[in-house]
Amino acid sequence: MGMNLGSGSGNGEPEVMMDINTTPLIDVMLVLLIMLIITIPAQLHTVNMDMPVSKPAAKKVDPVVVKIDVDANSVINWNGKPVATRAELDLKLQEAYQMQPQPELHIRSHAKAKYEAVAAVLANAQRIGLTKLGIVGSEQFVN
Repeated sequence: MGMNLGSGSGNGEPEVMMDINTTPLIDVMLVLLIMLIITIPAQLHTVNMDMPVSKPAAKKVDPVVVKIDVDANSVINWNGKPVATRAELDLKLQEAYQMQPQPELHIRSHAKAKYEAVAAVLANAQRIGLTKLGIVGSEQFVN
């Protein structure tokens, strides 16, 4: 706050103050600031999200396994039963292709079996569209 001292003119009348009195302006500004602070909602440090509701997982179905064995005499066995002709093998592979879900074919060959018989089984399965093929027992060919 400032104080107005008279000039040395000596006429006894105070001089007119030329500065604006800022005290009421500051008071009004402080009241407005307090009102603004009160009316602002409290800020929470959380994020509201709508999370999806989980559904129980479907029961896992064990795949059907078809075992195809090629013995030392190059005879093809379908789940332990001999297959007489290639046409019968194709028919069984077609039936396997139609199954839902598609079965796994586990192909096992004897070390003395002809390559032609094993290759025919693989080629026929691929031609028909079977995709779940596995070669089982290949550790016998390591040495």
